[in-house]
Amino acid sequence: MDAYDEGSDASHGPDASQGPNIPYGRDAPDGLRIPTAPGERAGIAALRLPAQVFVALALAVVGVIACVHLAMVFLHVAPANTVTKQHGEAIDGWIYPEFEQNWKLFAPNPLQQNVAVQVRAEIRTADGGNHTTGWYDLSALDGEAIDGNLLPSHTQQNALRRAWDFYVTSHDGDDRPTGRRGDLSERYLRRIVVMRLEREDAAGPGGAVERVQVRSRTTNVQPPEWSEEQVSDKSVVRELPWWKVTERDRTGAGV
Repeated sequence: MDAYDEGSDASHGPDASQGPNIPYGRDAPDGLRIPTAPGERAGIAALRLPAQVFVALALAVVGVIACVHLAMVFLHVAPANTVTKQHGEAIDGWIYPEFEQNWKLFAPNPLQQNVAVQVRAEIRTADGGNHTTGWYDLSALDGEAIDGNLLPSHTQQNALRRAWDFYVTSHDGDDRPTGRRGDLSERYLRRIVVMRLEREDAAGPGGAVERVQVRSRTTNVQPPEWSEEQVSDKSVVRELPWWKVTERDRTGAGV
């Protein structure tokens, strides 16, 4: 057994004072790191002054945007008041279409229908010809992407569904806008279906999507066997008019 001085603690190993002289804050052997020296600045304070100013401004901008967003969402869901009456257009412009809020999941009578959104397209082929595609069931494609996915994206779950709901709530049964958001909802839905058609390579090599037509197929969710409620099991189809595809729809520039 090796001898050691009486009173020393073998569990602590050799005296640190006998080790190599490594400056504070530097990497030590074996991947260790020496703590910063007393009084040494860390974090943002360790940056140079221009960098500190930049980081402070960036944090301030993020904080302001977060506060504005929370305020806009609060005013959007709050009952009508003086602020919403005077600045309703600005609030809607901030919220719609990406941040819309609704209470359908918690309503006394929540949505009890399966809505499938489908699209077909008029294609200009590479040789100058034209043809119309079959119907693409975009909702079914989203369902396939989500099925078995433990962490599906928000886009896969909600983008198409919310775009269709946005359009329906902004138009009457004859597809006429019922408010100032009608045109916005149409452009939003059209852009999403055009992007999805491009993802499915609907136009083919050298082709281009000239026009699109969207339709929905709505089927009631059947009640449980113990329920006395009777609902139709027939699907209801709503077919929208053909829309011409613009360059902005293809590039996604602006709304």
